[in-house]
Amino acid sequence: MNASRTTTVQANGCSQDNEGKPGFRTKTISTRLTPEELAEVESAAEGADKPLSEWLREMALNAARERPSDPMELLLAEVWALRFAFLSLFHAGAQATAEGRPLLPESVLKIRDRADARKLEQARQMLASFLGRRTEEP
Repeated sequence: MNASRTTTVQANGCSQDNEGKPGFRTKTISTRLTPEELAEVESAAEGADKPLSEWLREMALNAARERPSDPMELLLAEVWALRFAFLSLFHAGAQATAEGRPLLPESVLKIRDRADARKLEQARQMLASFLGRRTEEP
């Protein structure tokens, strides 16, 4: 069971514990739901054993951070992951051969997992770099 920590909010709206700390949440987002939708959301938060606001924040941030913003980003992420995996596999295979040992299946899985973990971040960096250069050109 997750324990939530309660902080005292002063009259000016700042928490005693978090005043002046970077990342302190000061903004609010609101939305409208049907009674049925609200029941679904409350049930999901309850099933995760989290307060509704915490569950909603996590879901929104996960969606914003993990999903590609457009199909081009997804495509670039997959191309980057393939390139990373192939080059890493060739390098690991050559190194294993030079040392006279086999390339272990666990090594292949680690390379795949590293590629998957980094692909969206790398794609976003590549797009940001490309778009930054493109806007600088006359």
